[in-house]
Amino acid sequence: MRRLGLRWGRELAKVQFTVEEVPSVEPGFDGPVPLGATVLGDGGLPVRIVVFRRPIEARATGEAEVARLVRDLLVEEVADLLGLSPESVDPSYDSPDD
Repeated sequence: MRRLGLRWGRELAKVQFTVEEVPSVEPGFDGPVPLGATVLGDGGLPVRIVVFRRPIEARATGEAEVARLVRDLLVEEVADLLGLSPESVDPSYDSPDD
């Protein structure tokens, strides 16, 4: 997040970043469990980008992969919010190195 904040600080100034344990899914949901989400603000509430801790930990095989999944997820959510490609938001997107 630090790298994204340095590059996109003005655009992300009013965005909240939060961590929740698990996503809320409808009964009968059939699909991959989301790792994160962007929640659009309404009624004066800010936009929130949420990272779901347990699904990320379940998918990752170690701490390095947790870090990479979180990095790529944040880049994807920020890119979607800004209407840009993930690679233009962070050139290290989807690379094995941090």
